[in-house]
Amino acid sequence: MPTQAAKRPLQLNDQGQLRHFLSLDGLPRELLTEILDTADSFLEVGARAVKKVPLLRGKTVCNVFFENSTRTRTTFELAAQRLSADVISLNVSTSSTSKGETLFDTLRNLEAMAADIFVVRHADSGAAHFIAEHVCPNLAIINGGDGRHAHPTQGMLDMLTIRRHKGNFEDLSVAIVGDILHSRVARSNMLALKTLGCRDIRVIAPKTLLPVGIEETYGVRVFSNADEGLKDVDVAIMLRLQRERMNGGLLPSEGEFYRLFGLTEQRLKLAKPDALVMHPGPINRGVEIESAVADGPQSVILNQVTYGIAIRMAVLSMAMSGQAAQRQINLDAEEQN
Repeated sequence: MPTQAAKRPLQLNDQGQLRHFLSLDGLPRELLTEILDTADSFLEVGARAVKKVPLLRGKTVCNVFFENSTRTRTTFELAAQRLSADVISLNVSTSSTSKGETLFDTLRNLEAMAADIFVVRHADSGAAHFIAEHVCPNLAIINGGDGRHAHPTQGMLDMLTIRRHKGNFEDLSVAIVGDILHSRVARSNMLALKTLGCRDIRVIAPKTLLPVGIEETYGVRVFSNADEGLKDVDVAIMLRLQRERMNGGLLPSEGEFYRLFGLTEQRLKLAKPDALVMHPGPINRGVEIESAVADGPQSVILNQVTYGIAIRMAVLSMAMSGQAAQRQINLDAEEQN
């Protein structure tokens, strides 16, 4: 896992403000709390007759998706539009790179469009970091999901969902259930929960879907029995089975996975009576979760989508502000020299 020292200069400006949003690893608790607080303030924008604020007026946000994701792309588009930015969305997976253009070539062409923020989604872990290291200094890079590595805005929208329904994190037991091995959402959630002070983070999965050394790396408790792991939890975060990232016979069958790890009404009774049910989507009903649970009174899955727009508004606005502050810092330094 990357160290804090390696991460801070890239993601933060000299005053500790957000410049890029690439991973939750190494970000301090105060900054994560600021993101949550800022998102809270944006939630009421969605309830207005005119759902816009002028914070990014005159700025251009470019969604660069090398990997398809309707939900993430759409919420980033809405978030940028509600901040009054101009928005361009590019599905690069079906254009340039399929013709042999490298990531570096694509990056240079996108820079020529004079965008202010790139939201990047890529199938390769580390792609967002690579772009942030090589773009011109005034561009903000937001990671919309890279390989198995990170999905930081999903992690933060999950944290906003938990905080709005449960308050503080310290006294909660949170279970993350399913395909941990291939899930960037799981990694971002574990990092966020640990940073925000959650003392009981549980991971529930078959052994074939667990990364090596996960207990030591993330400070979690591992369960291979779903009934034991879900006992008395406050939050159950179900993960989508990442079929497209699996190689070989990691699971005997989806039916067997559902029998042993699927969240059914009966299994949910093992959690606390007011436990939240979450899922990053899209849901595989009857594989990860029973329809009656996904649509039931304890489900906050649709709330997650709503909160996702506010989180992405917060990250876009904070990154743009951090970039502007860094430019001023650089100008002041040049004048002194």
